[in-house]
Amino acid sequence: MIDKVYVPPLKNQGIKTKLVPLIRQHVVMENGAIWIEPFMGSGVVGFNIEPEKAIFADINPYIIEFYNQIKLGIITPEIVRSYLEKEGKLLAQMDEQHYYFVRERFNKEHAPLDFLFLNRSCFNGMMRFNKEYVFNVPYGHKPERFSKGYITKIVNQISHVSFLLKSHSWEFICQPFEETIGMARENDFIYCDPPYIGRHVDYYDSWDESEEIALHQALVESNAKFMLSTWHHNDFRKNEYISSVWQDCEVTTKEHFYHVGAKEKNRNPVVEALLTNYPLNENTKMKRAEGEQLNLFDTLTSK
Repeated sequence: MIDKVYVPPLKNQGIKTKLVPLIRQHVVMENGAIWIEPFMGSGVVGFNIEPEKAIFADINPYIIEFYNQIKLGIITPEIVRSYLEKEGKLLAQMDEQHYYFVRERFNKEHAPLDFLFLNRSCFNGMMRFNKEYVFNVPYGHKPERFSKGYITKIVNQISHVSFLLKSHSWEFICQPFEETIGMARENDFIYCDPPYIGRHVDYYDSWDESEEIALHQALVESNAKFMLSTWHHNDFRKNEYISSVWQDCEVTTKEHFYHVGAKEKNRNPVVEALLTNYPLNENTKMKRAEGEQLNLFDTLTSK
């Protein structure tokens, strides 16, 4: 297994960078299978799996447009460097005034490079829109954000995506998860990273029990192999939907920190769960057993 994890140019809340090795270890794809992601988000999982054929979908049109412009050669590493150098200097000079100027410009014109700028200079690297699809994340208060080294880091991330798109057959589509899962053939592989029910609602509309049930039904009816990321429990409560909606799936867990809170005391660990509709290998079962022994959360809360 390759240990290196490539970070994509766009980030979002709950990005799976640290979980990629575990996910990659347990993906089971047949020859000729298409990798399908109905909730692309940052794309970090698929970009590291590097399937020959893939369909990346999301209801966020700006994510999809950003990667389609890289695919078409409209956005290149050179263009990104020039843009970030220019906008970075203006940010250093005018601080939050320039950030909010770019945010207003993006919400009118929806330029993909402005989206990249906001994603990398907003508060905590969040990707959040209101119900009118208006980007509303406040400034991250880092006027020197776009240093030469940081710009080079982003440019290298763009270069890596460009390389992958030249050597792989990947599609980027803006559509609801039901339509994306409906495209799957029986031998394809579906990876889902939906909004975490009961934790974060970042997808402009609420994600509730009815949608969780609809997602499960769509995945089962696809007859394809699938893997789904969700949360298992934290120090205070457990995800009850694993034992109800997803009771027919295999489960493996891993403790993970999400650095989302502004204050360190709010950055608590959460135990992640990977759910699959195919048998886990012995490695996974061993890790699962170890995790259950280390954490007595379910036992304690059931008393």
